[in-house]
Amino acid sequence: MSVPEDNGLAEFFVAGVEPADVPQFFPLFAAKPLIGAMIALFRGGDDEVMVRLMVLREIGLRAEAPEWSPRELQSHFAFINSSKLNTVLGRLREHELLLWDNERHLYRLSSAGRMMLSALSSLLNFNTEQDGEFLAAQIAAGAAVGKLSPEALAHLLARLAELEEEFSQAVTSGSEFRLREAQTRLEAVQKWMDKANQVMRDLATDGLDDSTWKLSQQIGQRQSRLMRMSSVFQRELAEIGRQQVHLSHGGLSSSELAGWLKQRSVDDLVELAAGQLALTPECTFILPDVMVDNTEEFVAREQPNRHVSAMPAPAKVEYVDDIALEPPYQLAALVRLLAGLEAPMNLADGIVGGNFSDASYRLSLLSFLGERNVDPELAPLAELPLRVRWDESLELQTIGRDEIAAMSGGHIEPQQEKNT
Repeated sequence: MSVPEDNGLAEFFVAGVEPADVPQFFPLFAAKPLIGAMIALFRGGDDEVMVRLMVLREIGLRAEAPEWSPRELQSHFAFINSSKLNTVLGRLREHELLLWDNERHLYRLSSAGRMMLSALSSLLNFNTEQDGEFLAAQIAAGAAVGKLSPEALAHLLARLAELEEEFSQAVTSGSEFRLREAQTRLEAVQKWMDKANQVMRDLATDGLDDSTWKLSQQIGQRQSRLMRMSSVFQRELAEIGRQQVHLSHGGLSSSELAGWLKQRSVDDLVELAAGQLALTPECTFILPDVMVDNTEEFVAREQPNRHVSAMPAPAKVEYVDDIALEPPYQLAALVRLLAGLEAPMNLADGIVGGNFSDASYRLSLLSFLGERNVDPELAPLAELPLRVRWDESLELQTIGRDEIAAMSGGHIEPQQEKNT
């Protein structure tokens, strides 16, 4: 590093501190050539950076013939101004992203250039909604080459914490739309979490150092809490479903109406409101007692001979009875399955079926067995003389169906078996 660079860098540190001796800075200091290549690639305005990236990517994509002559470059990039193309190629050569063979008069990518393209390719394969999948892919790639980065694990742990907070806020909001959106997102998150779990299991068999093992445990705990959110979403949505207002005998609910309105454009909403919301009353701020006095004075002065008329008879309105709300189908099916149970039933036979969300909801319902103060619709289940007994071995049973890979072993058994 040159003296001017040292002096400029020293301005960021307190007196007497050598930048290269700072532990947090040393990894970046050691990788300065690669970081310099990245700075050169992305320095400048947005337009020139985009053109620079495009040229570098095109040069690197020709795998069968990685070397380019100047004539081939001019022909391949004929849509770019010739002088601008020479400027781009010169900058790539200056910072050793592109190498020039003086003897053969050919261009080729340098090792640093290919590393930049590899990193860029990884970023382009994942959008912002798949950031967790990108982190999981980084962990899998590091494990494949035997260089698992604690930083990648830390980033994944932080992302899981952010997702848990987002899902908790969705539950706290009580909004059906936010809950359904969070439920859909959790299903997408589960896919890349499964990939990360497989990588962590493979690594655990080979042994991990203390810091990596600690991060792995924290990641597993976060993922367990996230997966339990599925049953929380089901319970909250079921509670919202019981509180929905039905607008007609056809079964149209207020949630369905709100969902339909959210899908309409602004122009559609304006057209719907035409003739109904065209006149908006203006608010007038006035004290109530002053308004009453002015009204009485106006009536006494302006209408001394007013006639008092009776209110017209009320119009006939067709009254409808409240529509009885049916409990969730999982609850009714579970009550039918367990009613009259006389012998212990494998826990998986009672809850697995349909998909992961259905199984999670049925498992959460089993916690109401034997409860006294429950909602009326849960009473038939709570009154069943049954209990859940978990296996003492705590080993997972392989399921392999209906989106359930494995689950803890247990049985649903009649209450009288407690004394045996």
